Amino acid sequence: MAVKIKSVFSRSYAERAGCEAGDTLLSINGNDIVDVLDYRFYQLESQLELKIRDVKGEVHTVRVRKPQYEELGLDFDTYLMDKEKSCRNKCVFCFIDQLPKGLRESLYFKDDDSRLSFLFGNYVTLTNLSEHEINRIIKMHISPINVSVHTTNPELRVKMMGNRFAGDSLKILKRLSDNNIVINSQIVCCPGLNDGEELKRSLRDLYDLNVNLIAVVPVGLTKFREGLFELTPFTKEKAIETVDILEEFGDMCMQTRGKRIAYAADELYIKAGYDIPDASFYGDFEAIENGIGLIAMLKEDLLAELDWRDPDDNIHRNVSLACGTSAAPYLRELMDAVEARFKNVKVTVYPIVNDFFGDNINVSGLVTGGDLIKQLKNKPLGDDLLISSSMLRFENDLFLDDVSIDDVRGKLNINVIPVNNDGRMLLDAILGEEGEDG
Repeated sequence: MAVKIKSVFSRSYAERAGCEAGDTLLSINGNDIVDVLDYRFYQLESQLELKIRDVKGEVHTVRVRKPQYEELGLDFDTYLMDKEKSCRNKCVFCFIDQLPKGLRESLYFKDDDSRLSFLFGNYVTLTNLSEHEINRIIKMHISPINVSVHTTNPELRVKMMGNRFAGDSLKILKRLSDNNIVINSQIVCCPGLNDGEELKRSLRDLYDLNVNLIAVVPVGLTKFREGLFELTPFTKEKAIETVDILEEFGDMCMQTRGKRIAYAADELYIKAGYDIPDASFYGDFEAIENGIGLIAMLKEDLLAELDWRDPDDNIHRNVSLACGTSAAPYLRELMDAVEARFKNVKVTVYPIVNDFFGDNINVSGLVTGGDLIKQLKNKPLGDDLLISSSMLRFENDLFLDDVSIDDVRGKLNINVIPVNNDGRMLLDAILGEEGEDG
């Protein structure tokens, strides 16, 4: 295996050593370079011996001396240096299988790549790992690795993931744990399948494996499930049962480890009719990307920001805030606090019903541009419309239904401001101070 060098950074150690664009990097210090993990790991040493094949096909050795951990200075065609690995499973709860036809192609790609787990926090199932990759994770001590476990019952995991190797791959967790690899785990909880006693079993098993985190999220069911495995949405009773199991387990972990480790998604608390715990409950908010602690973090940040800001009656603002139906009551409560602090500021919260995916989907991150336009047309929106940046892809330009943010601005004739889940950024946007320094 080898990787082609796209470019060499100016004044880098690689350039000084004579590396050129178009060359092929074969190995570093005798270690084959297959992808980004190999390159990033082996380039850290202070003395490097690179085996290079130049554009003429001749192989030669390049020696580099540099400070340890400093970058060598090579760039490649893609970040991973080869193709992203796709998922081999047919999970009964897969959200991508529930998408309608006709969306942009990238939305239908299912990744299951351990490199993306380490680099970007993506979750992997372990069913796609070769023996070489397992050994490499252990050798390089790649941590943390994020694993979609779903259940520790091998037979049930095979059923839920539609992969006959899904049960056997659980053994990899033990190997990783035995080699002190930090494991963050995720369970997509499906009523009637891996909840109740099966959830308790998974929690016990993952505790014994000394995992760092167990994030439990409810299955998301869209209206596009025709021909798919029959699943049941969470009822209030099932949500209560699930949250109670997790809180009892978490209390035990606090006593034995001084850390909760297992958390329920905000959506489960809302469905159960429970109050969202305070920010202190979530520790370092390690599971925030799973929708766990989002509301608590925003509340803590925003109220702290309000505490130190002096009331200013000279600020006159009238803005609207659109969100998923589940978050709306909590955001309304926070906006009441903002309005109490700034007497001439008004914030209207608009809960957006998810007509695109179906009303079982109620989180802000899955609100589409089309639903925003349809439900906010001719509504009083004030000076600006604020939305969660989670509604948009990374580039902050497109919603899931391929409607652009510019389309929404044009159709609603309003300035639309995407805001991260950050109290200061939200308050700045409300007060018209977004983008100001400091």
